[in-house]
Amino acid sequence: MGRPELSKVFSGQHLDDQSTYHGQGSALGDREDYVTADGGSDLSVESTQDESKEQGEKLYDETTDVRDSVANVRDLEAPLEKKQSSKSVKDPNLVTWSGPDDAENPKNWSTKQRWAATIVVSSFTFISPVSSSMVAPAIPAIAKEFNITNEVESQMVLSIFVLAYAIGPLFLGPLSEIGGGVLSDCWKAEQRGRAISLYSLAPLLGPAIGPIAGGFITENSTWRWAFYATSIADALIQLSGLFFLRETYPAKILHKKADKLRRETGNKALHTEYEHPERSLVNILENAVVRPFRLLGTQPIVQALAVYAAYLYGLMYLLLSTFPVLWTGPYHQPVGIAGLNYISMGVGFTLGAQILSPLNDRIYKILKEKSNGIGKPEFRVPIMIPGSVLVPIGLFVYAWTAQFHTHWIGPNIGVAIFAAGAIAGFQSVQMYLVDAYTRFAASAIAAATVLRSLAGFGFPLFAPYMYDKLDYGWGNSLLGFLAVGLGLPAPMLLWLYGEKLRKKSPFAAGGS
Repeated sequence: MGRPELSKVFSGQHLDDQSTYHGQGSALGDREDYVTADGGSDLSVESTQDESKEQGEKLYDETTDVRDSVANVRDLEAPLEKKQSSKSVKDPNLVTWSGPDDAENPKNWSTKQRWAATIVVSSFTFISPVSSSMVAPAIPAIAKEFNITNEVESQMVLSIFVLAYAIGPLFLGPLSEIGGGVLSDCWKAEQRGRAISLYSLAPLLGPAIGPIAGGFITENSTWRWAFYATSIADALIQLSGLFFLRETYPAKILHKKADKLRRETGNKALHTEYEHPERSLVNILENAVVRPFRLLGTQPIVQALAVYAAYLYGLMYLLLSTFPVLWTGPYHQPVGIAGLNYISMGVGFTLGAQILSPLNDRIYKILKEKSNGIGKPEFRVPIMIPGSVLVPIGLFVYAWTAQFHTHWIGPNIGVAIFAAGAIAGFQSVQMYLVDAYTRFAASAIAAATVLRSLAGFGFPLFAPYMYDKLDYGWGNSLLGFLAVGLGLPAPMLLWLYGEKLRKKSPFAAGGS
């Protein structure tokens, strides 16, 4: 007899299933109960209320995860369903870790091995925004060489890259629900803080470092080396992954262990808790790839959040694409020096993430305590309010300091304020989706990424016409008024009607 299936149990007050699952298998692999093929210690399914509470606390400690560069800590609002029995479950054919100190368990790797894996995956999250933003300072040079006189076509040099972001995550993002997460696999909950900090910081620095490097490269060589340099850096990161990134997903490691034991012993009955007859690779891939399309087409809460994220992302890439023209034009700065102004965007992203993200968790815990210990995704909304205020403030500051050509620090302050507000909105949306969809969070985020990336592609295309007619002052003020009219009410509407939308979204926690 194998281990019992993990059943979802929902709170009577709020259907807030926030446990962690790997693929479609049991989540019991995260427990520190070890049953080996030779019948080691057994796993009892008889428990009292105290044991259930203790198990819930253990699972809570092991459910910190990172999705799309956002650290997430999920609550377990309902205990595991237990079958009352006086017998213990002991499966002599079950293959799992040999004990709490099993060297094959990634959590027991050496510190150097775990940090090597963390640095490699952080490098992957870093190179993507670098690749998409490094070309920004080179747009005028590219347009000149290829005789691109149409402003829309020149802006597409940058924005066409973002269009691919609308497609890739739909197919690749959900695969993380199959493969698990490197940080959660390698680090115990009490050790995970610094690793998550590095992982979260890398993609925030990308949009700042990319244009800076691209500016100096374009100024001192040719625009082609902006692409060559990105390709070389990406190749080095890929090679580092081949040498330093080992398999960390417990289900895969145990599957290899079971295969080896089956060959050595001839016992075909040996199996892991993750292996099921109906769990074929084809079925898993089919469900994972189709799911984001279903979520985007049928889930009102995903659609609403996707529109909000699209609005923020579109504004960000609009500023990203027009930033070089301001500094090389009215401010008469060389291309390399002009690229340094992107530091302000990196500063805004970093401060917004490092200050507002921990505050988000504190607010969530306070609201949860006031709600009789029941957590809701809507408790992620309050931090969106200061973010929605910072966005228009930053746009107005940037608009009129650029219009009157004040000291260069003026527009940079405006952009930094905008970036801090934008990252607060991004992270709140992602945390909301993770809390609402838990097991299918990667699919929900991938669905929201579609509209976000389409906005990142489309917004920069109308920027030249807008600034030609309205200049920097009224052009950016128009965006500021849009942020006031659309951005400010959004958190309030989500707070008031978010739960109702989730109830109309069957995949979401709290959905019918």
